[in-house]
Amino acid sequence: MKNFFSTIGRYLHASDTGLILASLLCSAISCVMLWSIATNELLDRCDMSTVRTQIVASAMGLVIVMILSLLDYNKLIKLWWIYAPVALGLVGLTFTSLGYRRGGADDQAWIAIGDFYLQPSELLKLAFILTFSMHLSKVEENMNQLRQMMLLCFHAAVPILLVAKQGDYGTAIVFVIIFLAEMLSTRIAVRYLITALIATPVMGFLAWNFLLSDMHRQRILVILHPGTDPENLEYQQDLGISALANGQIYGTGLQSENGYVSVPEMHNDFIYSYIGQAWGLIGALLVLGLLTYICLKVLTDSLYTKNHQGKLICIGTFGMIFSHCFMNIGMVLKVMPVIGIPLPFLTAGGTAVVCMYTAIGLVNSTRCHNVRKHRMFYEAESDR
Repeated sequence: MKNFFSTIGRYLHASDTGLILASLLCSAISCVMLWSIATNELLDRCDMSTVRTQIVASAMGLVIVMILSLLDYNKLIKLWWIYAPVALGLVGLTFTSLGYRRGGADDQAWIAIGDFYLQPSELLKLAFILTFSMHLSKVEENMNQLRQMMLLCFHAAVPILLVAKQGDYGTAIVFVIIFLAEMLSTRIAVRYLITALIATPVMGFLAWNFLLSDMHRQRILVILHPGTDPENLEYQQDLGISALANGQIYGTGLQSENGYVSVPEMHNDFIYSYIGQAWGLIGALLVLGLLTYICLKVLTDSLYTKNHQGKLICIGTFGMIFSHCFMNIGMVLKVMPVIGIPLPFLTAGGTAVVCMYTAIGLVNSTRCHNVRKHRMFYEAESDR
């Protein structure tokens, strides 16, 4: 029993408990909000089964964090030949008869097997963070050679183009931000940065004219020119703003007699609007503070990793979580177009929740295995 408590103590000492607890607190808030939406019968698609799914996904995520923390990320990353083909293969299945377009979405990004739905792009994000971190750490000394730079760009282009082909442009942007975050953390030559700055407007022009559909273009235009949309695509965002305003400072509460402003998908991508409505400005700022804390903790953990490979895993995870938070909350506040990006740990959805916890587990693994004296089953001196 003494050895058991000693092991638990070493685990807590080595782990980033603040990061894990903040993630769990976000999940708890999510479950409370989903319960409130379900009991108030505000949406047909959100009932107690949605709450149960969120609880189970969060519990599974916590178990995954604990398991990954015990495993050395340096060994996990070498198994790329298993998880990378699996993630790519699952994304490929979305283009077959197994592909599913969720109600209210304009992208076919799910796999439907009976009553079970899986979003493979969430798994692909994790695979990309691991494989790109390994790739970049191996070639970093020679990365500014044209051949190596082209291979790195090709590595990133594969998942970006795949999810863009699904019609999931929001997730494609997340991959781009992960790629940029990791690249900018290295000694990349200035000539490539200048080339990227010059190429950005050209790529934007090509995407606007040949990649985006009329609806996607209109969603961007209504942000720049509110009230000019003949198809009323800004209706959902206008309701989201109204819901936030309805909450005022202290919120309407979880069970309000005065009623709520019902927002389509407010259990999903627009859950931040319901948080602001139920808990007011104070609750909205609390959640924003928690998400900011998670991002900063992940970024801070990158400073204490044993090698550059671990640092890149943390920075890639930071890029993923930050981009989700920025685009989702920006979408609710009507400063970003509606692009269907979940809010980490808060949006309803089993796959997204489990994958976010898996990313936290990978970050915690880099912390638990940064020095030998902090590893679970060793008490020797530092091996730095």
